[in-house]
Amino acid sequence: MGISDGDTITILDAENRQHKIRLSGIDAPEKAQAFGNRARQHLARLAFGMSVTVEWRKHDKYGRIVGKVLANCEQPGCPRDAGLEQLNAGMAWWYRKYAGEQSPEDRERYEKAERTARDGKIGLWRDPNPVPPWDWRKQNK
Repeated sequence: MGISDGDTITILDAENRQHKIRLSGIDAPEKAQAFGNRARQHLARLAFGMSVTVEWRKHDKYGRIVGKVLANCEQPGCPRDAGLEQLNAGMAWWYRKYAGEQSPEDRERYEKAERTARDGKIGLWRDPNPVPPWDWRKQNK
């Protein structure tokens, strides 16, 4: 497994084929952006070396699978939704632009997780003016 950034991982399937997965429902800071490396490290702690299940329905314009990644750990509360955990830790934004692709339950959980992290000034929300990655990408083309 490889971790590209705070919202993209590469996994191996049972036949040792690689699949790049873009976590659905979130957008994490870019590597060169504030909190970019922390978001990547947090995702690595959540998923690296674990078996995962990916629930997906589409590919993005870069050919990546867009899906919900569930880390199958051996602790209480598993499997864990990696995207939701990124939001809980303040390592990503809930990607409202794609909320319609989520189940109503996931939309509610993701929105609440972002709001709780924001209100608690957790992770990237400590920054007085956090810049969403979609704005950062436009500014840094």
